[in-house]
Amino acid sequence: MLLLSCSSKLLLLEGALRRGLPETLPVYGAVMHINRGNPAGHEVLVDSWPEFKVVLSRPRREVVPDPGDYYTNLQAAFCQEDGAWQALLETTDAVDWSRAFQLQSFQNGVYEAIRDMAKAKDIHLDLFQYVMLLHPDPPAMPHFRLEGLTLAPVPPSHAALLNNVWDFGGNLRSLRYLEMLTRCFPSACLLGPDGHPVSWSLTDPLACLSHGYTLPAYRGQHYQGTVLGALVGQLHAQGFPAFCGVLPENKPSLGALHRLGFCSQPGVLYMMVLKPDPTAAPGH
Repeated sequence: MLLLSCSSKLLLLEGALRRGLPETLPVYGAVMHINRGNPAGHEVLVDSWPEFKVVLSRPRREVVPDPGDYYTNLQAAFCQEDGAWQALLETTDAVDWSRAFQLQSFQNGVYEAIRDMAKAKDIHLDLFQYVMLLHPDPPAMPHFRLEGLTLAPVPPSHAALLNNVWDFGGNLRSLRYLEMLTRCFPSACLLGPDGHPVSWSLTDPLACLSHGYTLPAYRGQHYQGTVLGALVGQLHAQGFPAFCGVLPENKPSLGALHRLGFCSQPGVLYMMVLKPDPTAAPGH
């Protein structure tokens, strides 16, 4: 694998991935962030250059000192040939199997190869399959009037609230991850009169909309639409696509996003969480 560190090569890679949308999501979002200040300290590898068959984004090792932190150790992959991805996993150290990590891809072949390697190495794999939604025309998103609430970025000081309501959170690692997201990446929320968030949405190192949530007492008032409209506007102004993943059984969220103009994409967005030691406490 080749580590791309040259800015001109990284821009060429971004252009090549853009031409492959939406299949190149979410690794395309990671490369975009790397080319725009690299707030999460990620790096990108390819199997060859200038022609490539595999792209892998991952955090630099020093960014994730905790070997059990699969929240921060967020990786993404795209391959043009399944065999090339399989060969990479079998013959290189591009993926460190001794550390917990999360890998996202919009390709069946990436998942199948990871599944087979995890089984061969006796590594625990948790699989989540999402519907990918992409907005074709962000400026056309509807706008809603606000009364009595303030639109703002999510304050990092309120990460504990987000952590408490996150189905995959509730521990110290997830809290640190959410604090990082609110410090480093675009976000939006509505603050109540007491200054606490009542509805919010974040973005992550892959430029994916995530962690959308409205407190139960404030639902049914288009608050999430307001938040998403503001956040998608920020992303669009910087050239980012507006996309997210939703579990297929989450019909209310799917319906709400469709009403905002998001379109479901054919295929599956795979989120794979790999844990060499699945018995380790998540809060360490």
